[in-house]
Amino acid sequence: MKRNDVALVGRPNVGKSTLFNRLVGSREAIIEDTPGVTRDRIYGTVKFENHIFHLIDTGGIEITKGSFNEEIKGQAEIAIDEADVVLFVVDGKEGLTTSDYSVRDILLKSGKKIIVVINKSDSKLFKDNQYDFYNLGFDNYACISAEQNRGIYELLEMTTKDFKESKEEYDENTIKFSIIGRPNVGKSSMVNAILNEERVIVSDVAGTTRDAVDTPFTYHGKDFVVIDTAGMRKRGKIYENVEKYSLLRSLKAIDRSDVCVIVINAEEGIIEHDKHIAGYAIEAGKAVILAVNKWDLIEDKDKMMKHFIKDIRNQFQFIPYAPIVFLSALTRKRIHTLMPQITKVNENAHREIKTSALNNVITDAYALNLPPTYKNKRLKIYFSNQVNTCPPTFNISVNSKGLVHFSYKRYLENKIRENFDFEGTPIVIQFKSKGEQ
Repeated sequence: MKRNDVALVGRPNVGKSTLFNRLVGSREAIIEDTPGVTRDRIYGTVKFENHIFHLIDTGGIEITKGSFNEEIKGQAEIAIDEADVVLFVVDGKEGLTTSDYSVRDILLKSGKKIIVVINKSDSKLFKDNQYDFYNLGFDNYACISAEQNRGIYELLEMTTKDFKESKEEYDENTIKFSIIGRPNVGKSSMVNAILNEERVIVSDVAGTTRDAVDTPFTYHGKDFVVIDTAGMRKRGKIYENVEKYSLLRSLKAIDRSDVCVIVINAEEGIIEHDKHIAGYAIEAGKAVILAVNKWDLIEDKDKMMKHFIKDIRNQFQFIPYAPIVFLSALTRKRIHTLMPQITKVNENAHREIKTSALNNVITDAYALNLPPTYKNKRLKIYFSNQVNTCPPTFNISVNSKGLVHFSYKRYLENKIRENFDFEGTPIVIQFKSKGEQ
């Protein structure tokens, strides 16, 4: 589904992150905090009445060179490029600064819908500054307090006023998968190998493809769309030093996908950014496959395959269920192993388990390994059922969810996986205390 993009712009300490968290809200954690898996929330999904849109916090997009003002300007220009609506956040308590005017000058030329969001308007000092903000020269103003949740509904009304109703881009039976990974691991080459035709530019220069490219195709009678995200790092002055810009494009592709193929360069091995990208895919609840590319360059393949599998399982401990494929996009060797895996993990992400079968597994698991007591109380499990797919989500009714230890949650997940095929997909387990909806 094509969704509108809304960006938060403004200098530091005006409350962009607070507003971002207020609009996006809390989320069910799919994976615990894992060392080496950084998942900064610079991108989220907002649901308001009949609208769903993407929210980008440009404050999380680090620009490493230039003056303080230049960094803010760079973030504003990224927002203009990406967004349909820009929320220009200013500080109602402190008033306007030269940095605010620098951003104003860029936004006035953008041609985009700009809403000046005057945060901290609950402050007594706001009364002294309130009329100054109208000198910025924009048409739309919203007075809010992100911290106190004031004016948020009105801001959302103003933001979504001109949004058109979102429609599905493809038939619901079409499997959408993205090829994601850091620059220059061979993503475009992999797309070409899958399609067996030159539909995207392939180059040794990282960041050749400017934007994500959708290519629909048919494989064994099934409809697919491959989303090539090789253009994550946009070329040009603004983006040269913006590492997280590539991540922003990656997050958009992840959001639109059913399955994410995370590409690892066999020559270079695993680096931290590979894990970061995988972490975002899992946080989004997407089915994943780890594809080790450039396998044609590896000597003694049998020995190295065992080594790679061991290293991947060690480095990607948070996704032990992800299948691993080894291939060469350049020579097309073993490329035939990828599409069947994409089909399989997509089926697993859509898998629905009968309530009776699930309860049998959970009951047996509980009897086999009773949870420890805490303050003379023991966790009791009453009933389990599946409430969603993509990712498969399970509700487990208990006497008190405060008695659930993360290790016991992991134990139950392992038991579910032992009994039902959820290879490639994260699963969510939600504990509900008795009487809780």
